[in-house]
Amino acid sequence: MANFSKSNVPQFSVEVYQNEYLPEGGREVNAIVTVTSTGGGTTGGVPLSGATAAPARVPGQAPKAAVVIMVDCSGSMDYPPTKMRNARDATAAAIDTLRDGTSFAVVDGTHVAREVYPGNGRLAVADARTRAQAKGALRALKAGGGTAIGTWLRLADRLLGAADVSIRHGILLTDGRNEHEAPEDLRAALESCAGRFTCDARGVGTDWEVKEVTAIASALLGTADIVADPAGLAADFTHMMENAMGKEVADVALRLWTPVGVEITFVKQVAPTVVDLTGRRTETGPRAGDYPTGSWGDESRDYHVCVTVPQAGIGQEMLACRVSLVLPDPSGGAPQTLSQGLVRAVWTEDMVASTSINPQVAHYTGQVELAQVIQQGLDARKSGDFDGATAKLGRAVQLASASGNEDTAKLLSKVVDVVDAATGTVRLKAKVADADEMTLETRSTKTVRVKK
Repeated sequence: MANFSKSNVPQFSVEVYQNEYLPEGGREVNAIVTVTSTGGGTTGGVPLSGATAAPARVPGQAPKAAVVIMVDCSGSMDYPPTKMRNARDATAAAIDTLRDGTSFAVVDGTHVAREVYPGNGRLAVADARTRAQAKGALRALKAGGGTAIGTWLRLADRLLGAADVSIRHGILLTDGRNEHEAPEDLRAALESCAGRFTCDARGVGTDWEVKEVTAIASALLGTADIVADPAGLAADFTHMMENAMGKEVADVALRLWTPVGVEITFVKQVAPTVVDLTGRRTETGPRAGDYPTGSWGDESRDYHVCVTVPQAGIGQEMLACRVSLVLPDPSGGAPQTLSQGLVRAVWTEDMVASTSINPQVAHYTGQVELAQVIQQGLDARKSGDFDGATAKLGRAVQLASASGNEDTAKLLSKVVDVVDAATGTVRLKAKVADADEMTLETRSTKTVRVKK
């Protein structure tokens, strides 16, 4: 195990957890890939055992970043009137959190998108003067009009796209449903913006659509959450901006290379949240494809890679997949490989070896199922299928309890009365606050990491 001294250079490491043994005729290989980025100017990095690591950036340079804050100013933001004031205060708090030299803009979102600051299709550069000007301009944010989120995202993309920076980030706040554009217009905007900037999305109050907000965050590789009480917006915006300012390197991709005859079944981020990346593959050459992971600071994430290998006889072994972390070259040259790990397949007649499930794989398979049954249970509850809702949410309680996901267990307890967590025996609560149900749905994809 190597040690790295403090520097501004993030060190990336990849570690693979799997049971590589298959029975005769076995074809499915599962692996959890842990990717860790450390030492990006905040801590000394220690790569994981058996992993390779490479610097991602020139030492001593803070990464150039640009942020656009999109604030819902539709008519519903006036109900209650404190909501708009809280949104202005939260935006001001986020502006105060900007690092000097960061490019930024504020967008007023209704059925159209309008630049509030600095205007004229430009971004301002954060310093004491521009922060004061921007906070003064927030007085112009007034509620009125409809909601067309796709127009907000397209304006943010134009502003961010004009900036010569490595980190591009959006923060989006909405309090209502996207009623003033067709669903396909929002989908088209998300497809257009995907890969161009990351975006955190927040719903304030309880009159917005969870699936819309979570779809925005998922497509743009950001976070989604509910701020049920508008008074909590300033703290949440500050935290989001601190997180954005901590990003050190953008556009990192998980590159999977497979030998002839091996097929990728799925690729999912499984910690800290569940995000299915399978359909986002970009072909990068013979047998190789890239899956986007977005921007990184000092953090660690887990990915579940599942591949199907050709049949082989007892005693044979093969490389099932090579997992690399790559950073594109802005000038169009060969990408930089930051780190890599190997997924193997070995056929054995030892039944104990071939039937044991790797603890990491088992844990995250349960966490993905937990997210699915919560969504299915809440959908069943909304449609009036109370028996189906009880069964699904009971299974969710059982999975949350078994995996030690205490946060999700607490959220579930506000929607069901738990009779026996171990068996998943529950009763639906007769009355559930909208905020409690929406919080459970919004946070359903948050996972806990396997205990090492």
